[in-house]
Amino acid sequence: MKKIVFLIISISLLACNPKPKVTQWRGINRSGTYLETNLLKSWPELGPTEIWGTETIGNGYSSPIITDKFVYITGEIDSLGYLFKLDHQGKEIWRSAYGKEWTKNFAGSRGTPSILNDQIYVCSGSGDLCCIETENGSVLWKRNMLDDFGGEIPRFGYSQSLVINGDLVYCQPGGTDHNLIALDRNSGELVWSHPYFKERPGYNSPLLFEWNNKKILATFSAYHLLGIDAETGKLLWSQEQTNTILEEREPGKGDTHGNTILFDNGFIYYSAADGNGGVKLAISEDGNSIEEIWQTPGFDNYMGGFIKLDDQLYTGSHSKRQLVAINGETAEKTDSLKLGRGITILADGLIYFYADKGELSLVDPFDKLELISSFDIKKGTKEHFAHPVIHHGVLYIRHGNYLGAYDIRKKS
Repeated sequence: MKKIVFLIISISLLACNPKPKVTQWRGINRSGTYLETNLLKSWPELGPTEIWGTETIGNGYSSPIITDKFVYITGEIDSLGYLFKLDHQGKEIWRSAYGKEWTKNFAGSRGTPSILNDQIYVCSGSGDLCCIETENGSVLWKRNMLDDFGGEIPRFGYSQSLVINGDLVYCQPGGTDHNLIALDRNSGELVWSHPYFKERPGYNSPLLFEWNNKKILATFSAYHLLGIDAETGKLLWSQEQTNTILEEREPGKGDTHGNTILFDNGFIYYSAADGNGGVKLAISEDGNSIEEIWQTPGFDNYMGGFIKLDDQLYTGSHSKRQLVAINGETAEKTDSLKLGRGITILADGLIYFYADKGELSLVDPFDKLELISSFDIKKGTKEHFAHPVIHHGVLYIRHGNYLGAYDIRKKS
């Protein structure tokens, strides 16, 4: 039954997003669900076998991007941001500087790169946008969201994983004139921009999805969820984050929305601890309006993501410091597990929960939340904020300057 449910979810995810395939943050459709099978159903006491590990990638919180032959990841060294290309044994092939990285607080890279064909797109914490050639690391074009578009940088730096749509790449400078922009992904030239609510960015990596033949880009500014016509930039709908009153709005207060929305069969879900909490919205048939179905304060995660399996939603609650499950139809809390705050992804029917204290847990979500195995990530530096990645039976974990590859394939 577990495999059947997971297969249905996988087919649904493959069907609801535009093509061509883009290798990007949190896997297919940025959903946190990895379409892997034949994975270990439990781990040894000290965790899965480490295939390789490196501590030469600099400071950062971005996740790796994995292709069939290579691994790409960003990191900060002496205030500069570098894109690293590694082989599947962890050997560095090249590193390419893409601009100034964020060093004021929580120093290190933020946004995870996005790849289409032989081009990789990177956004630094200081607003540098780069298109880099995957073969040799040469910079094809570069723009800066502050200098070129009058952007307004948020308190903890830009934290965006760029979205690719055909010949367009989207980013959010923030500010009054070019709040969100579409660039020609081959040249970096501006195609369109819109001021929207003239707010700071909300640390959000947008989702591009398709609904009844309309491509929609959904993202957060500091105090609004935005639904945008991906071709023209027209604002289709919005929802204000009302937890912070107008008079008290300032950088770092009520504006930290780090989780990409989830779109599933005509419904939008999001988790915004610094906003409206957990929310489910229905999108109209023409895509031009939304209606709120429910709102709940208990589904409150800042930047660890959430996943949907069957009719259940799962995330790490910030206030309760636990992995929580709620019913996607009613928002009723159905279960919880005291694992702390953290990051939630899904593969082969099981939840991988990476707590902010460094413990990685494997959880069975069916019937009730059941802890199967756990181990501590002891290598690396600073906070455990980077989202794990699973590719071809290998679990990739980033902790500051450390990137490790762990074998989670079930042995025949």
